[in-house]
Amino acid sequence: MKKVLLSLLSAGVLVASCSQPQAENPLLVEWDTPYGIPPFEQVQPEHYIPAFKTAMAAELAEIDAIVNNAEEPNYENTIEAYANSGELLSNVSAVFSSANGVKSNPELQAVAKELSPLQSAHSSAIRLNDKLFQRIKAVYEKRNELNLNANQMRAVEEIYKGFERGGANLPAEQKEELKKINAEISALQLQFSQNLLKETAAFTLVVEKEEDLKGLTEDQIAEAASRAAKAGQEGKWFFGLDNPCIMPFLANAENRELRKQILEAYLNRCNNNNENDNKEVIKKLVELRLKRAQIMGAETAAAYILEDRMAKTPEAVYELLDQIWTPALKAAKAEAKDMQKIIAKEGSNITLEAWDWRYYEQKAKQEKFNLSEAEMAPYFQIDNVREGVFHVANKLFGLTFKKLENVPLPHEEAEAFEVYDNDGTVTGIVFFDMFARPGQKRAGAWCGSFRGQSYKNGERVLPLVTICGNFTRPVGDKPALLTTDEVETYFHEFGHGLASLLKDVKYKGMGGYPRDFVELPSQINEHWAFEPEVLKVYAKHYQTGEVIPQELVDKMVKAGKYGQGFATVEYLAASYLDMDYHVLTEIPADLDVEKFEAKVLGDRGILPQIPSRYRSTYFNHTFNGGYTAGYYSYIWAEVLDADAYDAFVETGDIFNQEVANKYRTEILERAGEEDAMNLYINFRGKEPGIDPLLKNRGLK
Repeated sequence: MKKVLLSLLSAGVLVASCSQPQAENPLLVEWDTPYGIPPFEQVQPEHYIPAFKTAMAAELAEIDAIVNNAEEPNYENTIEAYANSGELLSNVSAVFSSANGVKSNPELQAVAKELSPLQSAHSSAIRLNDKLFQRIKAVYEKRNELNLNANQMRAVEEIYKGFERGGANLPAEQKEELKKINAEISALQLQFSQNLLKETAAFTLVVEKEEDLKGLTEDQIAEAASRAAKAGQEGKWFFGLDNPCIMPFLANAENRELRKQILEAYLNRCNNNNENDNKEVIKKLVELRLKRAQIMGAETAAAYILEDRMAKTPEAVYELLDQIWTPALKAAKAEAKDMQKIIAKEGSNITLEAWDWRYYEQKAKQEKFNLSEAEMAPYFQIDNVREGVFHVANKLFGLTFKKLENVPLPHEEAEAFEVYDNDGTVTGIVFFDMFARPGQKRAGAWCGSFRGQSYKNGERVLPLVTICGNFTRPVGDKPALLTTDEVETYFHEFGHGLASLLKDVKYKGMGGYPRDFVELPSQINEHWAFEPEVLKVYAKHYQTGEVIPQELVDKMVKAGKYGQGFATVEYLAASYLDMDYHVLTEIPADLDVEKFEAKVLGDRGILPQIPSRYRSTYFNHTFNGGYTAGYYSYIWAEVLDADAYDAFVETGDIFNQEVANKYRTEILERAGEEDAMNLYINFRGKEPGIDPLLKNRGLK
C-alpha cells in the first residue's frame, strides 16, 4: 500500500509541526492510508479554511521560488516547476468539493461562501503575476531552441495560452478590473448553485389520499411513504423535486392535477421571487461574462470561451444545433400526435400538456412495443448494473475490479474498488456513491477525482476517481432497481471514470480534453449498455436470477429510439438557451429572463408541451460555470461517439480488440497531448460525420 505525502515545498515552509495549531488538521498531514486516500472521516468543516489558507500560502511560496530563481528561464525551472506547484491545494480542494457535493449542510455552505473570494483572489494572484508570466513567455518564445519533445512543447504552449487567456498580457488597470470581475462571477456562481440546492429541497408534494397514488409502482409508493415517515408524517406520502422521485411520478401517476403541481414546482425553481430567486443572479452573470470577454478582446462571451474548444466559433455550434433541430422537432411532433390519439381513445377531450408527456409516452411505448419501465426494472438491480459496467471494461481493456474494505470513504454509502490493468498492476481506485440525498447531494450524476493521474520521480501516480449518482435508494428488503435512463447514466459516468483511470500523460501542464471532447469517453460507453450480448451478462432478475428474456431484449431494441424527438428537442432547447445568453453583444438594462427564454425558444418553434431540459433559473450547467457556452458539448461529442462506436460495429465485433486498443492508446491515454481532433483522427482515420448520430437517435 502506498502513502502520499502532501508535501509542500521547496521554500522550506512546513505544512504542519507539533508546535503549530494546524498540526491536528487531517488535511495538512501525511495521509497514512491505503493508496493515499484522503482521511474523509477525520475532516470536519472547521478544518477547511485553515487548510485552504495554508495550501494557498504554500503555492504562493512555490510561485515566488520560480519568480525569484536567478537562472535563465527554461523548461525545468519554469514550466515544469509551475506545473508541479499547488499539489497541496489541489488535494484540499478535491476533498472539500466532494464533501460539499455529496453531504452539503449549512456549515459547508458557509465555508464555500467564505472560500469564494479567497479562491478568486488566489487564482488572480497567480494568473496575473507579471513576473511569473514573463518567465513563462521567455520559455515560450525560445521553445523551438530548447530541444523539447512533442509533449513538452505542447505543455509550454498550453501553459502560455492559459495565462494569455487569463489576462496576463493585459495592462495593469485592466488586470485589476479583471480581478474584480472574476471575484464577482465566482461569488454569483456559488450563489446560483446554493439557491438551487435550497429551492429543490424546499418543495414537497404531500399526498394524503391513497387513491391519488394510482398508477405508481409499489416501489415508488414505498419510497414516498418512507420519506414521509422520516419527516414524522406516517400515513402520508412525500414526493420531492429530485429526479429519481419526480420523473417516475410524471411517468406513472394517473392524477393529472398532481402531475401538473409537481412539474410546475420543478420548472419554477429559483423563479419564485423569494430569497432563492436566481433571475437577478443570471442577469449579473451574463453582464459580467460579456464584460470579461470584451476586456479580453472578444465580441461576446461565447466567442471568447469557444476559442479554446473544438467548435472554435459560435457559428459552428449553431450550425450543428440547427442541423439536428429540424428532424428532432419533426419526430417530437409525431410523438405528440401518437399521444393525442391515445388520449382520444381513452375518451378524454384534454389537450396534451407538458405534465402529460412522460405519462402518455409510457402508454405509447406500451401500445407500440408492449413495453414498460416496470417490466424492465426487475432486471436492472444496481449491483448487477455495476457488474455490467465492469464486464464491458474487462472485455474492452482487460480491466478487473476488487472491492476495497476498511478504507476511508467520501460518504458512508460509498464503496471503493481497486482497478487492475490487463498486466495485473493497479491502475487506479474508483469510488461509487450512487443514491440520492435530497438537500445534501447536488443534483444529477458526475465523475470527479481526489487525485489525478501524473508521474512523480518516474513513477505513475495512481488516480483516485469518484462516481456519483442520484438514483432511487432501496426500500426495505428490496434492492435498488434502476430505470433504463439510470442504467445509461451509470455507463455514461463510468466512461468518464475510464478516461481518468487509463490516462497516462507523462508531462504536467497540458490542458486535458476540451469541454466539447470530454463527453466522448462517457457517451461512447453508453453504447454497450443495451447491446443484447451485454444485457445477457448483467441484466438478471433480482428475485429469480433469470437472465433477461430475449423477447424483452427484442422489445427494448425496437423501442430504443422511440421518444428521441422529445429527448433531443428538450436538450437542444437548453443548448440554444445557453448559447443565446452568451452571444449577446450588450445586455439590456431591463433584461427579463423569463421573456428572453420564451422568445429564443418560441422563435425556433419549440412545442409548448416540451420545456427546455433546464430552464434559466435552475440551469446549473451554464450558470454555475462548468458548461458556460458549452452545454452543446453533449451533442457535439455525440457526433464523435456515434462515429467512434461505428468503428467497432464495422468490424462485426463490438469488443474488437484492435479497435479497443487503438481507442485506449490514442484517445484515453493521451488526454491533452495533442489537438483533440487530431487525437480523434489518429484513432478513426477520418473526421466524424453527423449521419451516425442521426441514425442513432432515430432521426434519419
